[in-house]
Amino acid sequence: MLLIPLVGIGLILLKSPPKIVAIAAALLNFTFSLVALMQFNSQIAGVQLGLNIPWVHLPGLPEIRFHIGLDGINLPLLLLTTTVTLAAVSVVPNDIKRPREFFSYLLFMSLGAIGAFVSFDLFFLYIFHEFALIPTFLLIGIWGTQNRQFASMQLTLYLTLGSLVLLAGVLALVLALPVQLRSFDLLVLQRHLSQMPLNDFSQQTIVGFLLVGFGTLVSLFPLHSWAAPGYAAAPPSVAMMHAGVLKKFGLYGLIRIAVPLLPQGFDAWLPILLVCLLGNILYIGFVTLAQKELQTMLGFSSVMHMGYLFLGIAATNETSLSGVILLMVAHGLSAALLFGLAGEIQQRTGENRFAELGGLAKRAPFLATAFVIASMASIGLPGLANFPGELLIFFGGWHRFGLGIMALVLWGVVLGAVYQLRAVRKVFFGDLPARFESITDVTGTAQRGPYVLLIAALLFLGFFPSILLQVITPAVKLLLN
Repeated sequence: MLLIPLVGIGLILLKSPPKIVAIAAALLNFTFSLVALMQFNSQIAGVQLGLNIPWVHLPGLPEIRFHIGLDGINLPLLLLTTTVTLAAVSVVPNDIKRPREFFSYLLFMSLGAIGAFVSFDLFFLYIFHEFALIPTFLLIGIWGTQNRQFASMQLTLYLTLGSLVLLAGVLALVLALPVQLRSFDLLVLQRHLSQMPLNDFSQQTIVGFLLVGFGTLVSLFPLHSWAAPGYAAAPPSVAMMHAGVLKKFGLYGLIRIAVPLLPQGFDAWLPILLVCLLGNILYIGFVTLAQKELQTMLGFSSVMHMGYLFLGIAATNETSLSGVILLMVAHGLSAALLFGLAGEIQQRTGENRFAELGGLAKRAPFLATAFVIASMASIGLPGLANFPGELLIFFGGWHRFGLGIMALVLWGVVLGAVYQLRAVRKVFFGDLPARFESITDVTGTAQRGPYVLLIAALLFLGFFPSILLQVITPAVKLLLN
């Protein structure tokens, strides 16, 4: 699955049809991820389908090993990555300029995301994510829309700074161990630190670096201001990939590193984390209400929903962490669907301002139906994948924090319903402006297929969340023990 995007890029550079090659590569990886799910033994909590070979040994540092594999925590994220990748490459317009570069960069993003999620060596976990960020900057800066150069530069500065702080935290963690115990391997580190944990000061210092680094990558308040302008300027397929997939890396890193390896340090930062996540839910929720453009509103909405995921990590119990992993998948699917549909709206109307839109359901019923389903998923309607994930997080948060925090958190549900339903009304209902009388709907299997795929995944996981939970729960139990 790591080689397939590379082969696809090679074929594109050799003048093969770029969109066909990209879709074929994405479809092949999507198929392999489903095969991995079917082969995965949910009764085994540890790593399966793994590979662990020496890579390089640098002077003064522990051996770096190419250690990859799947467990119940990263397998759902692998499925998310391949599903969103297939949808993202499929929605790219046929007339995109410089198509070879565009599709090569998208496959490179997918390669980086897959590598980051399946790596159990800290070096490769970090490097693969950086590989995915580089084409993100280029895709926004070259193919973006409004204020693309500013948005690309802002996103580059924020995420580069976050990555450097994260790197400092990772190196501090490894170097804090005695020389003979130093390792980049997450499983080795977890075994060592469960028996001989670091002192409280070291844990608190390292978690501070990790929280700032990962928090910037996930747009944790107040380190969030890069996200909404970046998504508004990004081509729809790039926003689908970044908001749907890459943004989950910071949450995944906290679950993999901070929670199991540095529990006392993580608990010490809990009061600050709670204030920040409430900022995501409440402050950003009200900011989202004030937006007048569709893509910007969706960008802030994505930032707002990160507060729920941080709440689940903060609660640090089996129920909440299982909900976090399930909601990461659900949010990735619904965010990708919303950004893809928003791109279709702007492509057909040339508008993204609420004041200039309206009545599109009369001319584009499929587009309206798909957007309503995506909005209902974002709100957390029962029957769609976001609902069971949010429910588990709320139950886990209630068990850990009680009524006070949860009463504030639940206001986010109200805010989310208000701004999402308002967007549906302003875009698809009311009077249709005369200049939109000739717009066309999303038609044909090729155009509708990516959105049907995402909707089907949201519905399937909404009705059958146990398909993933039976894989997730044993791995979370092992992580917390």
